[in-house]
Amino acid sequence: MSSIAEELAKKQKEISVSEFFERNRQILGFDSQVKSLIMGVKEAVDNSLDACEEAMILPDVGVQIERVDKDEYKVTVEDNGPGIMKKAIPNVFGRLLYGSRFHAVRQSRGQQGIGISATVMFGQITTGKATRVRSKVAQEETAWELEIIINTKKNMPEVLKQDPVIWDGKEHGTKIEFYMNGRYLQGKQSVMEYLRQTAIVNPHARFTFIDPEGRRIVFERAHEQLPPATKEIKPHPDGLELGTLMNMAKETKLKTLTKFFQNDFSRISDRLAKEICDKAMISTEKNPGSLSLEESKRLITAIGQVKIMAPQNDCLSPIGEGLIRKGLKNVLVEQRPEFYAHPVTRDPKVNAGNPFLVEVGIVYGGDLPKDQPVQILRFANRVPLLYQQGACAITKSIESTDWRRYGLEQRGGNGIPFGPAIILVHVASTKIPFTSEAKEAIANIPDIQAEIELALKICGRSLKTHLNKKETKSRTRAKFDIVQIILPLIAQKSAKIVNKPVPALSGTITKIMNVVWIDDAVVYEKGKHKVRVTLYNYTPKGQKINIHMVVPKDSFDYTGLQFFPAEVKDDGKITWELPTIPSTHKVDINFSLKGLDKEAYDDNEIYFSGIDPVMVIGADLLPGDWDVKRLEVTETAPAAVEEEEEEVDYDEQKEALNDD
Repeated sequence: MSSIAEELAKKQKEISVSEFFERNRQILGFDSQVKSLIMGVKEAVDNSLDACEEAMILPDVGVQIERVDKDEYKVTVEDNGPGIMKKAIPNVFGRLLYGSRFHAVRQSRGQQGIGISATVMFGQITTGKATRVRSKVAQEETAWELEIIINTKKNMPEVLKQDPVIWDGKEHGTKIEFYMNGRYLQGKQSVMEYLRQTAIVNPHARFTFIDPEGRRIVFERAHEQLPPATKEIKPHPDGLELGTLMNMAKETKLKTLTKFFQNDFSRISDRLAKEICDKAMISTEKNPGSLSLEESKRLITAIGQVKIMAPQNDCLSPIGEGLIRKGLKNVLVEQRPEFYAHPVTRDPKVNAGNPFLVEVGIVYGGDLPKDQPVQILRFANRVPLLYQQGACAITKSIESTDWRRYGLEQRGGNGIPFGPAIILVHVASTKIPFTSEAKEAIANIPDIQAEIELALKICGRSLKTHLNKKETKSRTRAKFDIVQIILPLIAQKSAKIVNKPVPALSGTITKIMNVVWIDDAVVYEKGKHKVRVTLYNYTPKGQKINIHMVVPKDSFDYTGLQFFPAEVKDDGKITWELPTIPSTHKVDINFSLKGLDKEAYDDNEIYFSGIDPVMVIGADLLPGDWDVKRLEVTETAPAAVEEEEEEVDYDEQKEALNDD
């Protein structure tokens, strides 16, 4: 008679990964009909974008959704990528955890080899229909068309049909057609919104969408250059975990610790490898495979005690400050925002050995709703995150930032702020720490959250400067209008009563106003940005003032029209030491910028010095830590968290002086 343990042992058996996800599809994001349709499109589009970029092809992606039955849809996604070899098609689309990017330490949209094959599996489960894939590579005359299903018991593809076909007008590319049960809706969480947001952070791509009603929407590309190709790197040792180090040490073929650190990690030189071994009190000649648990712990401690260079940038593909602005402008035409804050791209940092960086952009005003929470656009490796907003580190960072300091309404000083604004946050990493396989939210990792908060604060200061300048100018402009309309009328009537000439009012107006007013404008003409800064002296006496500006590096056109000589530094900072401006007179500064796209520069950043700040309207007082503040924005240098608390609020000081 067999024991209970033996009976239980007989029931135990291995299941394939396909079978597991077939029964737990909600883990992959297929947990509702609306969401399933979006996930299917998302996985196919992500694959298309990755394939095009790896082949250095500007992506042209078409998406069509057709209603087959009440809850059944046919989804077609076609691209102009390099195509897929016939023998690889079944595994790419019909086998879970099959791919080329899982072990590569570089940024990419897909890494796990689950997404598109899970889409094929879900469509097969809900409709019983096979997926049709057509692909053509450039060196072949015909394309191959295959019908595929997944054998979930074995996690293997089954090809039902394969035929060579002529694909007219197509040199290379891939087209996938799959059926799935779902619901097509409009709104914030929809296929249309996914494509709209994808177009913002992929301005080099063109998207064509045909919805179930036959409407055709095109998101044209806003940029004709591909992002820099990412390069595969070795893991960075900063933040390395004990178990990872032990596994790498056992698997390496190198025979000494110094060679192991030099060859299996990035940014470790021979000198640094010896320093780590010395601090851990372990011989540099020790075989990594023979490390004990205690020795591994000492190595982890030693790695944290040495100074290691930041990871190289070429494993990541940030959008870039200029393209964030261009992508937002290209897609948000209907909202007509009045202001695009200077986007921020932070320097790379490391989390658990994986490099990452954070980018932030803020849009304000126009037709955006004023009485609703700001719209949050979350992205990970250029992919929109439409679901689980509340569980995401991006949202947590926005909620914990005090937006009242930057001009937005925030009840209680925490939570999502209210106002006519859009906050865009992009996290790029060689390995995004998602909360689940559905890749809908970023886990609350302290290092990542701290970087997001710093970037939000830097970008928020740009918004605050704009709002303060707008409010101050508005108040002063109203005062100007009153003085310039009412005083002349009083003077005319008084002169008529006493039968005397109308007196000159310029001196009186300057005594009442007592400000130096600064106006500026940017016009794009004939491939150049023409900039004008005008200073009006509405004070009773002559004023001496210095003007400072920041423009994109190497863009200043020395042949442009200038009435005054300028000191132009290599980092794009310009200074004018102007002659004394007589009372009631004005001075114009004119110059041009060259080599920039039209959208790359549309707002002047003006500072002043050498004059009482109470008297100046239209510019900001030159900060005492000018170099540090500018590097944060223009060169994305890292900044300590403590610096934010020590920030001097020049606008509030100036307003307080004015009130006094």
